Amino acid sequence: QVQLVESGGGLVQAGGSLRLSCAASGRTFSSYTMGWFRQAPGKERELVSTIKWSDRSTYYTDSVKGRFTISRDDAKNTVYLQMNSLKPEDTAVYYCAADWMGSGNSRAYGYQYWGQGTQVTVSS
Repeated sequence: QVQLVESGGGLVQAGGSLRLSCAASGRTFSSYTMGWFRQAPGKERELVSTIKWSDRSTYYTDSVKGRFTISRDDAKNTVYLQMNSLKPEDTAVYYCAADWMGSGNSRAYGYQYWGQGTQVTVSS
C-alpha cells in the first residue's frame, strides 16, 4: 500500500513558477513509475509527465515541454514537478500517481495509487 500526499499548489500570475511535491509512504518507492496528471473543470484528467522507476527516463505532454521538469528523490520518497512559465491554461488540480514497475502508462487507469490533488491556479 502506498499513500501519496501532494503539496506546493497555489495561485500564481502567468509567467510565474511553482514546484509541486508528492511524498510517498512505503519502502518500495524506487520501484514505482511516478506520474503527474491534471484535471481542469469540465475536462478529462490528462497526463502531464512521468518518470520511470527503471531508468529515470521522463515523458512530458507537448503542452508543457520546455516549461515543466519532473524529478524524483528516492531517498526522500518524493517526486517533484517544477513548473515554470506558467500559463492560465495550466490551471487545474494536479495529482501524482504511482504505477508499480510501470512502463510510463499514459492512462490514468494504469496507476494503482493516487494523491488527493493540489490546486494550481494561474491568473492572466
